[in-house]
Amino acid sequence: MTETIYLGCAVVGGTLLLCQFLLGLLGFGDHHDVGADVHDVGGDHHDAHGSHDADASWFIGVLTFRSVVAALTFFGLAGLTGTANFHMEQPVAFAFAAVSGMGALLGVSYLMKLLHRLKSDGTVRIERAVGLNGTVYLTIPAGKKGAGKVTLNLQNRTVEYQAVTPTAALPTGAAIVVTAVVGPDTVEVAPATQPGV
Repeated sequence: MTETIYLGCAVVGGTLLLCQFLLGLLGFGDHHDVGADVHDVGGDHHDAHGSHDADASWFIGVLTFRSVVAALTFFGLAGLTGTANFHMEQPVAFAFAAVSGMGALLGVSYLMKLLHRLKSDGTVRIERAVGLNGTVYLTIPAGKKGAGKVTLNLQNRTVEYQAVTPTAALPTGAAIVVTAVVGPDTVEVAPATQPGV
């Protein structure tokens, strides 16, 4: 009876794992994680039950479709191995299967969190330009009386922004440093050689 349960878990879990793998190869596997971002739910609740909520949200975050499928598969395989190959008693085989399933659940969840951290949205944020050096692309008029253009290396990309300066005019090719952000696509700059910059 228990061997049938283990076999069923192994077959169902293994089939789902294989389907996930094939979908991933075809490019359809990235958005099928049911609970991928569930651990963020309740993240802003700070009350008397804060630690309880944190424990619950951590556990819910672990329960993703991939981790549950892996746990089901390993539970079934470990149970079959314990009863058929090692002739374990039922309670021992069940404990072995449960530990294996929980290990797979936690292991896959940890790996998915590591992979999620590696993702980058690629959005260039202009506010990160402050303090960066660049080069004048189009002459910048003196005293903020008009805008020129500068090129910067921001977030490993070469970007071009409109630029103003409170100092004297900056000619094309001059080295500059960004001192402030004054608009969604405009920065304030100063000569890079200016003392104290």
